[in-house]
Amino acid sequence: MNIAAMSVLEQPSQPYGHSRALDGIRAFAVVSVVLFHAGVAGMDGGFLGVDAFFVLSGFLITSLLLTEPRRNGHIAFGRFWVRRARRLLPALLVVLLATVMAGRYLLDGDALRLLRTDAYAAVAYVANWRMIYRGTGYVAVTAAPSPLQHTWSLGIEEQFYLIWPLLVAGLTSGRRGRRGRWVLAGLCAAGVVVSAWSCAWLYRPDNLARAYYGTDTRAQALLLGAALAAIGIRVAGAWRAVLGVAGWAGAAVTLALWHLASDQAAWMYRGGLTLAAFATAAMIAHVMASPRAALARILGLPPVVWLGRISYGVYLWHWPLFTFVTADATGLPGWPLLAVRLAGTLALATLSFYFVEQPVRNGLLGRVFPRRVPAAVAVGAVAFVAVAISFVTAPPPPLAAAPVIVTIPALSPSPAPSTSSKSGIAIGPKPPVDRPGRPKSDGPDPHVTFLGDSVSWVIGTYLPPHPGLQVSVRAIQGCGIATLPDILEMGTPHTNYPGCTAWEGRWRNAVNADNPDVAVIELNRWELMDRKYQGRYQHVGEPAYDSYLSAQLDAAVTIAGSRGAAVVLLTAAYTHRAEKPDGGLYPEDQPQRVDAWNALLRAETTRRPGKVTVLDIDPVVCPHGTFTWSVNGVRIRSDGLHYTPPGVHAIIAPWLLPKVAAIAFGHNP
Repeated sequence: MNIAAMSVLEQPSQPYGHSRALDGIRAFAVVSVVLFHAGVAGMDGGFLGVDAFFVLSGFLITSLLLTEPRRNGHIAFGRFWVRRARRLLPALLVVLLATVMAGRYLLDGDALRLLRTDAYAAVAYVANWRMIYRGTGYVAVTAAPSPLQHTWSLGIEEQFYLIWPLLVAGLTSGRRGRRGRWVLAGLCAAGVVVSAWSCAWLYRPDNLARAYYGTDTRAQALLLGAALAAIGIRVAGAWRAVLGVAGWAGAAVTLALWHLASDQAAWMYRGGLTLAAFATAAMIAHVMASPRAALARILGLPPVVWLGRISYGVYLWHWPLFTFVTADATGLPGWPLLAVRLAGTLALATLSFYFVEQPVRNGLLGRVFPRRVPAAVAVGAVAFVAVAISFVTAPPPPLAAAPVIVTIPALSPSPAPSTSSKSGIAIGPKPPVDRPGRPKSDGPDPHVTFLGDSVSWVIGTYLPPHPGLQVSVRAIQGCGIATLPDILEMGTPHTNYPGCTAWEGRWRNAVNADNPDVAVIELNRWELMDRKYQGRYQHVGEPAYDSYLSAQLDAAVTIAGSRGAAVVLLTAAYTHRAEKPDGGLYPEDQPQRVDAWNALLRAETTRRPGKVTVLDIDPVVCPHGTFTWSVNGVRIRSDGLHYTPPGVHAIIAPWLLPKVAAIAFGHNP
């Protein structure tokens, strides 16, 4: 998992006055994040735009809090929190409603259930912890990124807004002037060190979520901005020149990091995030101390300032829009798709700013109603959205499976074995159902056991009634037969799920328990991913890795047929599990890899003549030779990989079960 985010806050009344250059920093930061999420080449480090916003937030909020006692004699906590809610909440609620409504029609049932809790977490401003602990089940850990994943940074910022005013008041109470500020600055500096250390300590190369999303690990940028505000940056003479050099150096470092950094790199969590925060702090210090300097003038150009002003909406809208406006949905390739996404984002952000954010912030609720009314309206709005989320994301009724009953023909065991091959189906001699060792208690119907991964589990589990066959499902969700630990899944490092490396023992126990007449093996995605082998990442289709996979497949077939069962290998079908940021396919969804894996399956029949049958499911579920969501008007794929219950009932089962029954009786399917 590898998503960055940010948050934008209003320009408060603070001792430095409004700075157009800070709006410019916002603009460049949001552009970096958007281009990173769009997969634009050369913006691999664009996720660091979040740190620019964290530093800005820490600086501006702390400046406001340190100034308020001089104006009012104390920090008005209630007024502060209401201002934050008025500024940030309305646009967020609109985005949440729009996202869950779109998800209702565009996401499968499992993804919709995840989205419901994601939306609740966003409303409660704990989305960052939700993304860390989104679930350990197979559905959660293999799900595509949430359309609300970007709200994690809003959670961190709101947690900061809730706690920081209390800490500032407590730390500066009784300490007047510079003394109180230096105490606060020192504690902020200590917090930066502790946060940076926590980030490095919690970093795990195969699971970045805790280090990436944690409030404690990312607080370093907020605290660095707060320290800058506490120290103060009103300087003159030589110190102003020093800040000028630091500001330009900070800009250069920021641009270099946005271009060169990687959210997968260990050094980012061992000092890289801290470096990015210091670079932003240097720019802020320079443009605030020298508002007429060249860097401040560049950042203060009118178009840049305007983009900075609407950047909150740009950020809020861009990720859900990118999630739903895909190459698969639009048929558009890379750059045209990017143009549509950017235009849509800019349009929605503009509408949000002028018709939602500004009216609520400065208009009807801010000026007409009494002070307590906007707070009541905010509470009511949150309650309304929470109820709407519950209603909209309620699990849809189960897809109505066609009332299919697959009747197995009354076949007699074939007295003579035969070998033939046609239409991609390799047929070998099959054991009769009364083979030696088969318990009489099993009954006269042949027994079929499904082995493999989650796709096999779905097929076996969703079969309609099938008189004449006994079926058991022993497939292991999330586990294939490749067990090399270093995996690239959707471009990010992963490892095997617990229990996957013990698949041989689990399969053997299943075969011994079932003693099947036919063992059906279906393997797909886990054999198509890149895994580190012989010191480098390799994949199916490369000779050395093909040798490894062939050995694993040979072991799988040996175990499946160890009690005398006929072994059926189902080919892998083309998939479209998720898209890369630029709309392209991840490597494991590439048709070439599916074809290469299926070639290994067919090669297994050559090594075991007369013992293995390959059934080609691809023409059944991809009748035009490419991935499709529906076949004959039936939605056959739920998430681009797994099959739907109606798809199994109406499309797969009527094709598969008679063939399996024929194989059980030794006939040509």
